[in-house]
Amino acid sequence: MAATDRTHSSSRGLARVAFQWLKQVLGILGSLFAVGGAKAVDLGTNRAELLYHLHDGGGVRAQGPAVLVRKNLLDKVAVTGTVYVDAVSNASIDVVTSASPFTERRTEYGLNADYVYRNAQITVSTSTSQEPDYVAKRMGLDISQEVFGGQSTISMGFTRGADNVRKHGEPSFAATADHWQYRVGGSLILTPRWIASLNAEALADNGYLGSPYRVAYVFGAAVPERVPGTRSSRALKFRVAGDLGSRDAIQFGYRYFWDTWGIASSTLDLTYSRYFGTEWLVDVTLRHHAQHKALFYSDNAQSDTRYVSRNRQLSTFDDTSLAGKVAYTWKKVPGQYDITLNGALEYVQYKFKDFTDIRTNQLYHYNASVMQVFVSSNF
Repeated sequence: MAATDRTHSSSRGLARVAFQWLKQVLGILGSLFAVGGAKAVDLGTNRAELLYHLHDGGGVRAQGPAVLVRKNLLDKVAVTGTVYVDAVSNASIDVVTSASPFTERRTEYGLNADYVYRNAQITVSTSTSQEPDYVAKRMGLDISQEVFGGQSTISMGFTRGADNVRKHGEPSFAATADHWQYRVGGSLILTPRWIASLNAEALADNGYLGSPYRVAYVFGAAVPERVPGTRSSRALKFRVAGDLGSRDAIQFGYRYFWDTWGIASSTLDLTYSRYFGTEWLVDVTLRHHAQHKALFYSDNAQSDTRYVSRNRQLSTFDDTSLAGKVAYTWKKVPGQYDITLNGALEYVQYKFKDFTDIRTNQLYHYNASVMQVFVSSNF
């Protein structure tokens, strides 16, 4: 448990390092802005999307619409607004083994503004997500800069988050959590057909990081979950993409994550894309994720420690998914607009290594499916 006790000092140290790093990178970007060429970053086109999504698996069913509208202003600024709605029916294993199934609604509103100056782009973003017992607010700033004649791009940014946590049936319960995320990355054109990117993230969380509804087991008896009040995380992600030369392309990605709770995970994904004619685009993605448990996670703890959790998301598990996406260009008028119909379906299989279904005393596993159908238009 000493590792978790050190999370307070680790979080403060991470924040100090991150601020120093931000100052250094801002200085580098400033010099790049000064020597940047006159070529302007492409702001992109106006865009609108209307989407319906459905997630079904593990006793959780979430569905609803989403809307995105993006509008360019004066060739320098683009404003994007989003609305995302989830109607959630929750009868997951956490719920059915410790509480009653419930239905609730989550609504998220987002607003982004992009500003381009020569070969740099600055993005300011904000969002609010509301549930009956949870409100999450986010605000972020990102800067990207093309260098070496557009052959490379470097980027940096941060997001500040604040959560308010409540509990059904207990009006007196109230808790908060703060989140900081720092990120830096870059991409490089390797050849006319291949591009690679590398991105790094550092996260610092502080406050109430558990769930007021979740219980743990100590000597077979249910007790409220207890988790540390701070958490520091890091992640590295590498991706390479290439044009295979026959109207098809391939992408490979790898992400490694670790934190001060003892969790470590790896994610591999491979995507193959192909055009059929001028109207159809098909993507197929295979993904595998594996995670090692947190230091204080236990399916049934045999000692009463300061921190204890039976949150299956903190356990040892792996999941494998196969996803397909089809895009059909329904109508296109060059230089004016296009309308595309899109459909995506993903099948995911979860297998837990040390989390037991207490109803059967067997290791828990479940399958989930994710469906998206949406219409998009550039104009």
